[in-house]
Amino acid sequence: MPTLMLACALQALATTAVLANDTMATLEAGGLVFTRSNEITMAREDLYISPEKVEVNYLYRNTSNKPVTTIVAFPMPKIGGPIEIMSAVPDEQSDNFMDFSVVQDGEEIEPNLQQRVLVRGIDFTDDVEEQEIPLQPLLKETTEALKALEPDVIQDWLAKGLIADINYGTGGEAAPKYVPVWELESIYWWETTFPAGADVEVEHRYRPSVGGSAGLVFMWDGKPSDAYAEYQQRYCVDDSFLKAAIKLEKKQNPDAGIYYFEQWLSYILTTGNNWYGPIGDFRLTIDKLNPDSIVSFCGEGVKKTGPTTFEMRAKDFYPERDLNILLVVSNKVAMQGP
Repeated sequence: MPTLMLACALQALATTAVLANDTMATLEAGGLVFTRSNEITMAREDLYISPEKVEVNYLYRNTSNKPVTTIVAFPMPKIGGPIEIMSAVPDEQSDNFMDFSVVQDGEEIEPNLQQRVLVRGIDFTDDVEEQEIPLQPLLKETTEALKALEPDVIQDWLAKGLIADINYGTGGEAAPKYVPVWELESIYWWETTFPAGADVEVEHRYRPSVGGSAGLVFMWDGKPSDAYAEYQQRYCVDDSFLKAAIKLEKKQNPDAGIYYFEQWLSYILTTGNNWYGPIGDFRLTIDKLNPDSIVSFCGEGVKKTGPTTFEMRAKDFYPERDLNILLVVSNKVAMQGP
């Protein structure tokens, strides 16, 4: 378990506008994975995270005396599911909903995209493709296409849990309105060859999912709430962070429309363990974009490197836990932009 480390600074975060819902869950994404081998090591990982983008630069090294051909993949977070589950999707009207891109040795790669339709882990991709319905459940076109389904298919899909009638049980005589409630699993992948004894540089980027809450969950009226212990574990919040949050809370002015809320980002660091050996040289940069909010996350030896940036460096690094970032943001700054 990494040593408790709080990175806390005042910053006005410019991201999305205030969330309309009370709570929006973040989608967890991480780095590249591949079929494990004893030849390819991650010599360097340079990871940059902000609420607007994630950029990762890798240096992979083939330590053997022969070329190694393998599949490299980027698993996207699952989206969709039951209608009562809300997640912060960067662009829900796109198959590439996190705007993923990848470059290898300076050349952009057009990766393959594998998608599967899942309900409680059961694969119903063939059912959906047979009816020529888009697989992406959040697309407007997908909901619209459900209107053309035959009655027997509708009953079959209701039984399988692929769709739900959002007007069911509302009373009155409202006509059924069917929406997709399946999960979509998406994986970008490509085949690549690592030359014998050589280094390969890979860069990929995407837009992170930024979740959050309309208020402050970890404190209430200047004191820790029942959720504080969980936040200590997940985000490494401590007394210094709490005191800074209390100061911000006192600046709230509902009459003037000024208040503070939480934002959450997650990154699956442990994908680095899929490569052979430790990460030789690891650098993490957290950029909050503006200097007037507060941030907390867990790490070792975190240093402030600029008005909005914090850095953690490690040699021969084995990620033992994934990264979760907590931000306290002013709604005024969030709407103004950087």
